[in-house]
Amino acid sequence: MLNKFISLALLSMTLILPAQAQTSAQAPAKGSAYPTKPVRLIVPFPPGGGSDILARLITSKLSEQHKWTFIIDNKPGAGGTIGITEAVRMAPTGYDLVMGQKDNLVIGPWLFKNLPWDPTRDLVPIAHVAYTPVLIATSVDSKFKTLNDVVAAARKSPGNINYGSPGNGTSIHLAAVLFEKAAGIQLMHIPYKGSSPALLDAIAGNVELLVSSVPSAMGQIKGGKLRPLAVTSAKRSSLLPDVPTVAELGFKNFDVTTWYGLFAPAGTPPAVVDTLNAAVNTLLGNAEVRAAIREQGAEPEAMTPAKFGAMIKADYPRWKNIVESSGATNN
Repeated sequence: MLNKFISLALLSMTLILPAQAQTSAQAPAKGSAYPTKPVRLIVPFPPGGGSDILARLITSKLSEQHKWTFIIDNKPGAGGTIGITEAVRMAPTGYDLVMGQKDNLVIGPWLFKNLPWDPTRDLVPIAHVAYTPVLIATSVDSKFKTLNDVVAAARKSPGNINYGSPGNGTSIHLAAVLFEKAAGIQLMHIPYKGSSPALLDAIAGNVELLVSSVPSAMGQIKGGKLRPLAVTSAKRSSLLPDVPTVAELGFKNFDVTTWYGLFAPAGTPPAVVDTLNAAVNTLLGNAEVRAAIREQGAEPEAMTPAKFGAMIKADYPRWKNIVESSGATNN
């Protein structure tokens, strides 16, 4: 059913969106100010999620500082790929942008094999906003006190230690797959339909480990019900400064995060990209904005469009191999 829904949705976009693109505003004339009217920012997830919160935070601050007007347009569906598909079909005027993240731009194309776009060809990176590490945790009543306890037990009993994740093929699940490879162990994956049920089962001890985003687990960590074992980023999380990274625990160069950023359709004028990049990067240097992003469990990080694009081009083929080796698919 999911495949039929996605195919029908993408087909309808193929038929309708070119007409939308033709009626979109023309690109700003050379030398004119930008923006001169409201900018639509597509968020390919429902309101209230990480992408939506960051999109609203950034655009509200840009509006305050520059008196620009943004319209947030939530276009959820198919793991974020429906909204991305609409974005790549819009005219490259700078007045239709999209909030993307690793799950839908780098991982999604390898899960949904028939997507009509390539993130390295059909989108222009504007500004990297933030990244988030993945958390490995367990119940406070668990026998596992450290991540290396888990590794030692898994080596003695391959495939018998299980972990819950928010779903098959998510960046969180695939971070666990990469950790298994790095540690030379085999765990049993139990996918859930979202973070909440996985979290509840981990607290109850129904699964031995939880692999989760940091924000999803913070309340239960503060409440003393979850024991954080490690984060997957190169640096420790500012929300969990006492929790070691996987790399610190002996798995050198292990660095797996998901990121969020602004994109525009390919062909968007470089002057527009540069204007937006400079404005967002200035915001990311603001202490209030950085604190607000960290409250969401993310780490702010500014990049040039070139650096952001290079990171995506390096990530894209790498995650193909990870998705294929995990067996995850939505086809």
